[in-house]
Amino acid sequence: MTSSRTHIFRLLKWGRTLAKHGALRDLEKHKATPPQVRRLFRIARIGTIQPKEPNYSAALQAIGPAAIKLGQTLATRPDIIGEAAARDLLQLQDSLPPVPFDSIRDEIEFSLGKPLDELYSHIDPDPVGAASIAQVHRATTLDGKDVAVKVLRPGIIKKFSRDIETYEWAAAHLEALGGEAARLRPQLVIANFRRWTMRELDLRREAASASELAEHMAQVDQFEIPAIDWDRTSGRVLTLDWVDGVKISNREALVAAGHDLDAIASRLVHTFLKQAIEAGYFHADMHQGNLFVKADGTIVAIDFGIMGRINKKARFWLAEILYGLTTGNYKRVAEIHFEAQYVPDHHSMEDFATALRAVGEPMRGKPVSELSVGDMLDGLFAITRDFDMETQPHLLLLQKTMVMVEGIATDLNPTINMWDASGPYVKEWIRGELGPEAAIADRINADVDTLLMLPDIVRRLDAQLPRQGGAPPPPPVADVELIWEKRKRGGSGEFWRYALTTVVAAAAGAGAVWLYTNV
Repeated sequence: MTSSRTHIFRLLKWGRTLAKHGALRDLEKHKATPPQVRRLFRIARIGTIQPKEPNYSAALQAIGPAAIKLGQTLATRPDIIGEAAARDLLQLQDSLPPVPFDSIRDEIEFSLGKPLDELYSHIDPDPVGAASIAQVHRATTLDGKDVAVKVLRPGIIKKFSRDIETYEWAAAHLEALGGEAARLRPQLVIANFRRWTMRELDLRREAASASELAEHMAQVDQFEIPAIDWDRTSGRVLTLDWVDGVKISNREALVAAGHDLDAIASRLVHTFLKQAIEAGYFHADMHQGNLFVKADGTIVAIDFGIMGRINKKARFWLAEILYGLTTGNYKRVAEIHFEAQYVPDHHSMEDFATALRAVGEPMRGKPVSELSVGDMLDGLFAITRDFDMETQPHLLLLQKTMVMVEGIATDLNPTINMWDASGPYVKEWIRGELGPEAAIADRINADVDTLLMLPDIVRRLDAQLPRQGGAPPPPPVADVELIWEKRKRGGSGEFWRYALTTVVAAAAGAGAVWLYTNV
């Protein structure tokens, strides 16, 4: 197990990098930052030359791959890091210099158990993309099919595990300080981050995710998932069909190809809603680099390392919340928050409905170009503190993806309104799932199932009636021994060892900054 001194050393070294990019100033002032953490931020900033405007994205890219992924997660949490930082992190580019091809060759041959020439007739040694976790090469199989080969960076699993262990250590100490930090549940945020990231580091899971999403979207016109080559796929290597298309971010190329950008934007919104609300399983990393448009206008998604799930009960609530906000039915939206136990019962439902009105009404009657799902989420985050709403980690990926999809759709069609685009779909889904016809059909099916399976009636009733609350059971958090608990056992000697670590780490960080500015 990694020692507390090692965690402190890493955190202060990372803190120096953040300080060098001006990324600690606003965090230090943030009302959620405990006084003890503010003092550590001040120590980390000693002797640094900081830019006037903070550059959070550059700071996390300088720290390393795990920090890049953490930054993408924190981009959904303006309540923790502030709105300016969240906006900056949404632009975080998940790219790093590529690994030499000799190392990639060794990784492919070791993982698939065959020489490279027995797997592919040709593979381009220059990658078409190099991200924090893996890089992608274009190749041709022995039977002449063009494919993309995704390969994990050598040693990346060990590095991620090491860094996440330090995140868990820091989150446990932050939450133990109580107050606003405890309400934000940092341990649970990091526990979910570990689960998402470790899933992304197993390329067989990514292949399975692509296959499952393809099944859900099989009947959707002009939305495609590349087929998986399972014979050339393992935990460290993923082979799938090559996509010939234009990146959805390349607006000029799309226009030149004669595509209807308004139609593409609307289709993107509808396919996301179908995934999230109807299937309950959605691509949770739908940034511009992961979406292509083929010659016939079909949208193709790639990179299925991060996927989100929402259970049926939570999907009902989500649909009603979206529809209630679009129609101004704040009372119903408030009722849902209390039903889902997102707001504790000791608060007034009427007061919460009024607070929601304060978020929704400023958007009503405005020009389409001024309406934003991102602004709505920011507004909702702003009222969570007043009503003791705890973080709902199962919705973090959804919130992030909603903002991503809106950003892409707006780039394609600056006049698109996510509310107008999603309203009819959500209304129809609610009608289909919650209307009288659906209720009668569900009752008939349930009665037949009960009659046919009487021995399992208790288990089936438990499955049909989800436990109170909208969130699934949370993942277990890391068991971390707090410094002050260890200090009680270790006496003053333990304290001075931690103090020495702090001084050494700060000195190392100062030396790195001096080299950076003088060499």
